[in-house]
Amino acid sequence: MTNIQITDRAVAQIKELLAKHDKPNAGIRLGTRTYGCSGMGYTIDLCEEASTEEELIETAGVKLYVEKASLPYIAGTVMDYEDTKFSTGFTFSNPNETGRCGCGESFTVG
Repeated sequence: MTNIQITDRAVAQIKELLAKHDKPNAGIRLGTRTYGCSGMGYTIDLCEEASTEEELIETAGVKLYVEKASLPYIAGTVMDYEDTKFSTGFTFSNPNETGRCGCGESFTVG
C-alpha cells in the first residue's frame, strides 16, 4: 500500500461530496495525467468502485482509489483541502515534485 496521507480537512470535504451518492463503495479516484507546462497534473473524480488498475486507501471512513500507474509520481503525497479568499479545492504536497509551473496547475517529477 502506498503512503498517501489525507488531512482532516480533505476527509471532511470528501465526506461532504460522497454524502450526495448512495453507493456503498463510492470514493474519490486520484491519479495523474500529462498536463500543463510542467508535464503532469493531478486528476480527481468521484467513483463508485475500484478497478483492477487502482489501489484502495481507506482512512477516516473515506475511500481513495489511487491509479497504480500514478503511484511512483505521488507516493508520499499529502492531500489537503483549502477554502480561502483566493482559492478553493484540493491541494497536494508531493515530495516527488522537482518543479511546478508558475500558476501551480502542473508539476514535474525528476
